[in-house]
Amino acid sequence: MDLIDSTDHTTPLLTDMVDGAVDYKCQPLLRSSSATWSSASFIIGMEVAERFAFYGIGANLITYLTGPLRISVVAAAEIVNFWSGTSMLLTLFGAFLADSFFGRYRTIVFASISYLLGLGLLVLSTLLPTANSSICAIPNKFTTCSAPKLHLILFFVSLSLIGIAQGGHRPCVQAFGADQFDPQNPQEAKFKSSFFNWWYFGACFGIVVAIPTISYAQENLSWTVGFGIPCVSMLTGFVLFLLGTNTYRFNSLKQSDKSPFLRIGRVFVASIRNWRASASTITFQNEQTAKDLSNSQQFKFLNKACIIVPIDSNQNAMASSISELEEAKAILRILIIWVTVVVFTIAFSQDATFFTKQAATLDRSIMSSFIIPAASLEALISFTIVIFIVVYDLLFVPIAKTVTGNPSGITTLQRIGTGMVISTISMAVASLVEKKRLGTALEHGLIDRPDMTIPMRFWWLVPQYVLNGLADVFTVVGLQELCYDQVPKDLKSVGPAIFISILGMGNILSSLLISVIDTATKANGHRSWFSNNLNNAHLDYFYLLLAALSVLGFIAFLFVAKSHVYNNS
Repeated sequence: MDLIDSTDHTTPLLTDMVDGAVDYKCQPLLRSSSATWSSASFIIGMEVAERFAFYGIGANLITYLTGPLRISVVAAAEIVNFWSGTSMLLTLFGAFLADSFFGRYRTIVFASISYLLGLGLLVLSTLLPTANSSICAIPNKFTTCSAPKLHLILFFVSLSLIGIAQGGHRPCVQAFGADQFDPQNPQEAKFKSSFFNWWYFGACFGIVVAIPTISYAQENLSWTVGFGIPCVSMLTGFVLFLLGTNTYRFNSLKQSDKSPFLRIGRVFVASIRNWRASASTITFQNEQTAKDLSNSQQFKFLNKACIIVPIDSNQNAMASSISELEEAKAILRILIIWVTVVVFTIAFSQDATFFTKQAATLDRSIMSSFIIPAASLEALISFTIVIFIVVYDLLFVPIAKTVTGNPSGITTLQRIGTGMVISTISMAVASLVEKKRLGTALEHGLIDRPDMTIPMRFWWLVPQYVLNGLADVFTVVGLQELCYDQVPKDLKSVGPAIFISILGMGNILSSLLISVIDTATKANGHRSWFSNNLNNAHLDYFYLLLAALSVLGFIAFLFVAKSHVYNNS
């Protein structure tokens, strides 16, 4: 009887263990004592606060640059895109530090401290004197008409600290949130699939609240208050994250003592070294290796990393294992998708720059007395995302599942491709609306009057914002899931970093494209497509160009997606 009782009590404890996870004291973790959604809610809460802070700064940054700092429209757009893009590319470095040295939790803590320092300096910079508007009526690109040097130095140092913080924060927070669900448990695996939808829902909810609220404070109260609110928001999110520490799951297992970056790098080096190896000189580690290589058809050029080739008469080259080969192939698959989606992210980056400048020229009054801040229209994108993610998760997926048989409704790549098509339509619509705006300005004799409001309602811009939001629900969330699920187990921070770096490269390429087009179109005395006076500019041509590039990007994506092999490990 005692033996039976003992079995009844110990078996549940063994099955209740979460393999490969420990608590914050590095003790074995029981599933019943570690909540999944409860733990993730602390992390999602921090993300809401961080997105509130980041978009509270970034959404209206172009207005601050062209206003108090007296920088031209072209230069301001380049700065916003470059800062945003560099911040996102730094996530690759932050993910490397997290996966190789500090772990995700510590990296989030360090990044949050840098974030708070940057936000504090940004608030301090607004208390310094700005440029004298009487001296700089029409600013030129990076001229003496900009703000005093001390103001600019403090401002750009604060942006740098925030950018560095983004590099550590963004890849680790999402990956750490997904870590709270055990993929080996069927119920938790289902929860994790929904986590990415609700994660993005929370992030966009923060954005929806931040953009109109903070834009109004910046333009109607003061920039000090407008930047101070994000600082308080980030502090609140950091405290919330720390409060959840004793509920979190921390990874305890690694596939190898070697750095995952070193393992993957060795595969590429070995495949290049063995490139010209002839069949007569090739040997295998064992028969199973030879069999596995014969079944590994994609990226066959990397298979040579697993063969043993004599270096000289006394020494053989070290061969990579099959598991290392599959890790390298998984990363290469994602990087190829990365290249084809980058055009989508160039279009994605226009929300916070030229869309806002367009809106600033239109009639934004409501009930004749209240003027909506131009930057607040960007909240329409996040509002669309918040609404449609619920529709997607609760309505679209169940319906699609009955047709396709796929538990997620459609595959991740189908989801990404759908969003790319919607984004292309959005750019075409934006071009038509801008053409309408220019025609209205000409009709009312306002071509040379950029200070006057064009008698055209801001509602005309709503379709391009809403379409961008729909595109995000498909492509952005799809990319997040693809990059997390398809990377090797030891590189779960790198997955989100790869996704974020796509957006970062889009911002940088957008900045470069704007610079090239600006130089080319204003040659020989012609007006630039991006003139400070948007009534004399041609954003319609620019949007049409982005639509054409998006078509080419989608065709490339279809070609790559057709041969993509999902990693189901």
